[in-house]
Amino acid sequence: MEPRAHAAILVLNPVALATARRIQAVTGGAIHGLAGRVEGADVTFDDTMAHIRALFVAHTPIIGICAAGILIRALGAALGDKHLDSPVVAVSEDGASIVPLIGGHHGANDLARVLAGALGGHAAITTAGDTVFGVVLDAPPEGYRLANPADAKPVMAALLAGEAARIEGEADWLRQATFAKSADAAIRLVVTDAATPGDEKTLVYHPRHLAVGVGCARGCAASELRDLVMGALEEAGLAAGAVGAVVSLDLKADELAMAELAKALDAPLRVFDAAALERETPRLANPSDVVFAEVGCHGVSEGAALAAVGAGGALVVAKRKSANATVAIARAPQPLDVESIGRARGKLSIVGIGPGKDAWRTPEAGALIAEAESVVGYGLYLDLIAPLIMNTERHVFPLGAEEERVRFALELAGKGRTVALISSGDAGIYAMGALAYELVDRDPGKGGISDAARRVEIVGTPGISALQAAASRIGAPLGHDFCTISLSDLLTPWETIEQRLRAAAVGDFIVAFYNPVSKRRRTQLARARDILLEHRPADTPVVLGVNLGRAEETLRVTTLEALTVDEVDMLTVVLVGSSATRAIQRAGRTPYVYTPRGYAKKLEPALAEGIDE
Repeated sequence: MEPRAHAAILVLNPVALATARRIQAVTGGAIHGLAGRVEGADVTFDDTMAHIRALFVAHTPIIGICAAGILIRALGAALGDKHLDSPVVAVSEDGASIVPLIGGHHGANDLARVLAGALGGHAAITTAGDTVFGVVLDAPPEGYRLANPADAKPVMAALLAGEAARIEGEADWLRQATFAKSADAAIRLVVTDAATPGDEKTLVYHPRHLAVGVGCARGCAASELRDLVMGALEEAGLAAGAVGAVVSLDLKADELAMAELAKALDAPLRVFDAAALERETPRLANPSDVVFAEVGCHGVSEGAALAAVGAGGALVVAKRKSANATVAIARAPQPLDVESIGRARGKLSIVGIGPGKDAWRTPEAGALIAEAESVVGYGLYLDLIAPLIMNTERHVFPLGAEEERVRFALELAGKGRTVALISSGDAGIYAMGALAYELVDRDPGKGGISDAARRVEIVGTPGISALQAAASRIGAPLGHDFCTISLSDLLTPWETIEQRLRAAAVGDFIVAFYNPVSKRRRTQLARARDILLEHRPADTPVVLGVNLGRAEETLRVTTLEALTVDEVDMLTVVLVGSSATRAIQRAGRTPYVYTPRGYAKKLEPALAEGIDE
């Protein structure tokens, strides 16, 4: 097993730190230490149970150097489908005992064996197949799929009871298993790409060695392509579970129909350039000069299928057509090595990490960071998630190089990479999200991006923005209608900003100011204050939040009249209340600030009615 790049090594006391260092040397994972008790950890946390749950939900493998009960209690409510659970391993402080608790078939057992070898301890593997037969029937190795997993339990029970099994088809991993074997056994383990039914005495394993080559017209309906492919598989007697990849020309990488087909077959979509497909021309059953004139190769579906299975493979279904799509199917001698086939479509995840506080980062953000092959961002933002990307390729850009940063991320994804573009706060609020879509929309001749970059999958995930962080820390100042205004005139003319300020003032909106001042810009915040003072009281509460969610966090409450430029910097978010916003004074403590929604007025008629009675 290869060491896991993103494992979290959980340490709750200093005694376990030496064992953690030994584990880190093997796995490359980050050491997560309990704040106030463990010094020198890569990541610190305050709430053990919450931190364990957050790691698990983010699909981060967990190595807990602690009592197994702590991990079990933390994760009880978070456990779901065992086929999706991330590995969780408990290790004793001296490293003598290593127990895979969760995800045994998905890396935990292998990880326990690696740790046992490194620490000189014992891997307490309890899954029956592993311990008795050296094989797990309901979790076949990569490249194979079990067609009827619900029947695995009775078959395994029969083998554990001493019954023999008959192996039909070729699979070394089954031949090497230590259960009894007999040519006339009632228990059957069938290895085939044919559509074969299974039952409580028959497990059917499909080697994933079929490549489904597809082509389609732009905007082809997903149902049309799916029906064509499923019909071709059925007519050939082939199982959908034996499909290892859906393949096509790179010009079709962003076709929704192909993405939906890959999802339906639970197989990755891989694409080739025209030159790679043209090299398959001598093997095509149906070469087409028309196709060549249009896309630069003599066959898309057949060419892609053949390119995927390599020289040792062959077509099993020649090109079939519908009104807007084509399909061809090829078989390789062995299960497909997907990473060696063409390239992926490419994916850009636009990730908002919030202010940087681990507990404020969403599990989805953590999962997208964990899956990324490359991360791109401003250096400070990458530093905030450094423990999560210790073994991930990084591309650091300076402040001010926003367009270069986003363009680079898109072009990198266009090469088939899975890329995470990191923003603080929420990536869609005064951050990189809008710029990514602007580059996709921009004409290539006017500073746009390449066609390959334009075809990548783009996903976004929300983060906690500064206005949310400040509001939650101080009370509920955003309890009624509010707006956000950036005071930076680098990209927006000041005349436009001032027009928006006046509209917000007249509308009596609560206002969150982003980019309030900089070393160069010292007048805009004062001008904004004066405009708001024309329409709301001088004692309107103003919240100043600095470094929110970080160790240097500070919160102050002042008034609109008293607000000065010198107490604000670029790391400050400024929340200015409406005429209804109130501050609740507390002796020796920062006031609470809130904006009522009007419930008191709603209550007045009821109170009056009660008094009249």
